[in-house]
Amino acid sequence: MILGPLVGLTLVLTVATDPSFQSSPTTWGAPGAHLSAGQKAAALRPLVRSATDCVVRKVSVDPRLPDSLSAGNVTELIVDSMATCQEAMRQMIDEHDRLFGPGSGEAFFMGPYLDALPLTVFKLVNDAAH
Repeated sequence: MILGPLVGLTLVLTVATDPSFQSSPTTWGAPGAHLSAGQKAAALRPLVRSATDCVVRKVSVDPRLPDSLSAGNVTELIVDSMATCQEAMRQMIDEHDRLFGPGSGEAFFMGPYLDALPLTVFKLVNDAAH
């Protein structure tokens, strides 16, 4: 269901985060332009954690959780949590755009973030359940 868009946006992310991109004088004044990649990642980390925590909280109280854990797949529960967590997701995406450039937040969300989210959520809710 979300595999097709994830694959497509992963390709977009690969192009959008091309390390061969060089800053030009027109990008020097952009927010986050003077920060290292590590500093940008550190600035984004609390918002990634907040967005993920929102999903974990929502999934943790879903009555379908025991069946999903037994099946080893919480993806449907994650998809259903997105409406509740949209503000946290939007903040993460907007901050990514601010730090890394316009459009990068959506690519990050649809690529690496959603790629890692099912395993992260599964591990966190499974550990809490046991």
